[in-house]
Amino acid sequence: MYRAHVLICGGTGCTSSGSVAIQETLAKQLKEKGLEEEVKIVQTGCFGLCALGPVMIVYPEGTFYSRVTPEDVEEIVEEHLLKGRIVERLVYSDTQEENATETSLNDTTFYKKQKRVALRNCGVINPEVIDEYIGEGGYQALGKVLTEMTPEEVIKTILDSGLRGRGGGGFPTGLKWKLAAGNQADQKYVCCNADEGDPGAFMDRSVLEGDPHVVLEAMAIAGYAIGASQGYIYVRAEYPIAVHRLEIAIKQAREYGLLGKNIFDTGFDFDIDIRLGAGAFVCGEETALMTSIEGNRGEPRPRPPYPAVKGLFGKPTILNNVETYANIPQIILNGADWFASMGTEKSKGTKVFALGGKINNTGLVEVPMGTTLREVIEEIGGGIPNGKKFKAAQTGGPSGGCIPAEHLDIPIDYDNLISIGSMMGSGGLIVMDEDNCMVDIAKFFLEFTVDESCGKCTPCRVGTRRLLEILEKITSGKGTMEDIDRLEELAAYIKANSLCGLGQTAPNPVLSTLRYFKDEYIAHVVDKKCPAGVCKDLLQYTIIEDKCKGCSACSRKCPVGAISGEIKSPFVIDQNKCIKCGACIETCKFGAIEKK
Repeated sequence: MYRAHVLICGGTGCTSSGSVAIQETLAKQLKEKGLEEEVKIVQTGCFGLCALGPVMIVYPEGTFYSRVTPEDVEEIVEEHLLKGRIVERLVYSDTQEENATETSLNDTTFYKKQKRVALRNCGVINPEVIDEYIGEGGYQALGKVLTEMTPEEVIKTILDSGLRGRGGGGFPTGLKWKLAAGNQADQKYVCCNADEGDPGAFMDRSVLEGDPHVVLEAMAIAGYAIGASQGYIYVRAEYPIAVHRLEIAIKQAREYGLLGKNIFDTGFDFDIDIRLGAGAFVCGEETALMTSIEGNRGEPRPRPPYPAVKGLFGKPTILNNVETYANIPQIILNGADWFASMGTEKSKGTKVFALGGKINNTGLVEVPMGTTLREVIEEIGGGIPNGKKFKAAQTGGPSGGCIPAEHLDIPIDYDNLISIGSMMGSGGLIVMDEDNCMVDIAKFFLEFTVDESCGKCTPCRVGTRRLLEILEKITSGKGTMEDIDRLEELAAYIKANSLCGLGQTAPNPVLSTLRYFKDEYIAHVVDKKCPAGVCKDLLQYTIIEDKCKGCSACSRKCPVGAISGEIKSPFVIDQNKCIKCGACIETCKFGAIEKK
């Protein structure tokens, strides 16, 4: 029996910040001080507060240490684990009260408005130990389904819960299962989309890293519901930790008889294999993903027929993403009404978001559907750094749109986001402040789409390239008002004629920024100015004579010799030579250089 448990985040974020070295140092310190039989180290998944990593929590006190370094470990062992004195300087500030007492992590501003369903085990269990998952109720839902429920009852439960796909489209999960179950075939398949390709998205990766068994259990339940005996998890090879833990989880589940033949002695057979993706964004589209699993080039197929009729290897197939599956066991155990009690009328349950960009609390959050964008950004996210003003939030990645400040109080759900020109997407939420140029943001997402287009259909292959060329023309100061009209016309054509959902939604970042920030486009075209000071071709660096001390620091730093002058006299910038690198403004200690 251990007297203390030390939980260390083993997710990608904290791993990249050095949590492996912290774990190794802690194990060494515990051994040196004879504590290895008293204190247990638990490597967990993501806690959500990625901005504070590496993260360590010590139980039973629940002390939350943030930004821990290997050099801090000896002090934590000596003071906290040996003497019972908390190392105050490392404690997460939001858990500290004025009277020097600690508050629960669940009561902090980051966590108190969250409701963790899909993420319930992330940061709680060791994802590489199946017994810990079972200890938290794991595989009970599968047992209940196989011994107490018919396939029809399972599908009805999922239908009644109101669960919709968390991968972006928002299609009712139960209906998808029902359609596949109704199609007779000698073989059916259950697929999991873990090919998370949106810039700034890491929700599915975190679930796989922190709770891989929940996906295996849910896929087995889905297999029972539709009559499938084989599952495939399609995960990008760029997720090595997730892949490693999935491999461990599948091996353990097979050893425990929870995957394979005759599960729970019910005669039900179901097994799962992993297929690695090479990082093609288009393979997040369901038909392209299945084509890739089959060993072919990942390109979308026309629909209909839909996968529920003719999917993987031409057989009835269901495909859901990681977060969707992560909800299934809890719905089975707690009932459809429990899940439906959360969220809004048409969007039930919770949603996981990856908060990134200009936000204080970068990380992973899970909130009930219907939570407002303001609550997510200002309360959970801790607001915008450096006192900057919120400008927009991008949801849905390259398929989504930008939400301006005027819609900060809109409840987040599928239909509300579509009504304002955006979409839920898989859950990436990138926050932008006053220093972001919205034309440049649209260009960024178009660059991504052009690069990732599979090229199968002309509207996407050629149309997105033409969109990008117009945006490049505008940001370089050569655009015309006709170009703005051309953007809208071309975007409408691409949406109407592209083969797959990715091509059809590719113009969304352009259309949403035109809808809410058209004045910025006009400023680029008419005034030849970038209001945010981002587009290099429209910038001009000038030296303010009254503030210049003539120290020559900027001149010495300039890589192209564009700054000249005499010591103790104001210097000047030759605009014909200036490459707008910004080295001068970073070097000047007197604020004598302005960018406009």
